[in-house]
Amino acid sequence: MLKFMFKKDLKPESFKDVETIIGESIKVKGNFNGNGNIIINGLLEGALKTKGNVFIGPKAKITGSVEAQEIIINGEITGNLIVKDYLAIGETAKINGDIECGKISIDTGAMINGKCQMGKSSPAEKEAKTTNE
Repeated sequence: MLKFMFKKDLKPESFKDVETIIGESIKVKGNFNGNGNIIINGLLEGALKTKGNVFIGPKAKITGSVEAQEIIINGEITGNLIVKDYLAIGETAKINGDIECGKISIDTGAMINGKCQMGKSSPAEKEAKTTNE
């Protein structure tokens, strides 16, 4: 699996094998489900779920939940986040929603309105654990 390599300004140094790019001039309505890496610089109205990584640019606006392995956020999200591993929140990020992640870094200036839980298993993992007991 591709791992993010970060520069100080929260831009991925190496981000190959990108499946989807939503450019600055693009507005998308609908839910995304996939396995690959995604870059969002435009507008997305709908849920986003991938087994890969997500980069959200400074001009991006998302209205809906986002679930991924790792996420870098520099834009605006109104919705809950489930990040299986690492979440990096840049100084221009605005998040209105709850966060669940393994590890997190937050730059000075970022705005977060919601709860944050770290190191807990995801709702799907909790359900699987309960069913298997």
